[in-house]
Amino acid sequence: MRIVVLAGGTSTERDVSVSSGLLVSAALREKGHEVVLLDVFTGYEQDICDVNALFKQNYSFTDSAKVGETISDIDEIKEKRRDKSGRFIGENIIDICSFADITFFALHGGEGENGQLQAAFDLLGLKYTGSGYLGSALAMNKGLTKSVLIQNKVLTPRGEIFKNEADAESWKIFPCVVKPCSGGSSVGITIVETREEFKQSVKEAFSYGESEVVVEQYVKGREFAVGVLGDRALPPIEIIPKTGFYDYKTKYQAGAAIEQCPADITPEQDRAMRDAAFATFKALHLESYARMDFILDKGNNAYCLEANTLPGMTPTSLLPQEAAVEGISYADLCELIIKYSLEKYNK
Repeated sequence: MRIVVLAGGTSTERDVSVSSGLLVSAALREKGHEVVLLDVFTGYEQDICDVNALFKQNYSFTDSAKVGETISDIDEIKEKRRDKSGRFIGENIIDICSFADITFFALHGGEGENGQLQAAFDLLGLKYTGSGYLGSALAMNKGLTKSVLIQNKVLTPRGEIFKNEADAESWKIFPCVVKPCSGGSSVGITIVETREEFKQSVKEAFSYGESEVVVEQYVKGREFAVGVLGDRALPPIEIIPKTGFYDYKTKYQAGAAIEQCPADITPEQDRAMRDAAFATFKALHLESYARMDFILDKGNNAYCLEANTLPGMTPTSLLPQEAAVEGISYADLCELIIKYSLEKYNK
């Protein structure tokens, strides 16, 4: 197959996306596919674009990526763009994707994951991996996710959405969690104990360009993730941070957390989380694959925190680890994601 892998972009998760894209591209090439890896934002900035040649040479816009402890300077990325425009889709991206059998979205956060790019590809008749625009939009907005889960009787922490710092002053439950409404990779998320900490955390959450923030009750317990691949839920994986909670630094720095799969849980706890993950997947109109995050409290209540429609595929990412326990190699996982994604176009 001819496959374009789209990575990069302008979200706070850009570095994670590039790391995912490089690994996905390498795995698909090992399987014999012709793969072009592109940055969706910078595009292919050449006056002559020989698409057939790009696929034959397995072109990549970069051959290295490093996810640091902090996010990249997005303004610097934008400044380097040749046409200096602010449009999300870079030069020649659509033309190159139109020659592919499918585009693998290795994007995380922002316009690449919130349904906007999915809607654009739908209008252009281009096939892509993962959920469609509706499920992507619902899952990206943590406030909408919470509303949908409550309506579908999926257990989730109590919370509220606030549009400004003044409105957030009405929150009275502590400890609590403050997070940007549509962010990812735990960027901007803080656990708050006091009113003073709360004010600063709300300010920080709004600093990431969000028009809304979500504040929810803090549920103390063990952290888990459960992937869904096609029509099945994968084994829960437990995340045990060595310090603090599972924030951006802990997620992407090797050795910062212990990740255990199969998790040390009872069959009943395993089944409850898998069932809740699949119920969340269906309630949010997700397709092909996704990953749901949970807190399991001392009373064995599994609280669903959020859904990730384009989960990370980096060396430390959770979904590949879950798949491996089921005997699915990284390369096979990439092909299965493509297989399930193509099936939605055959319905």
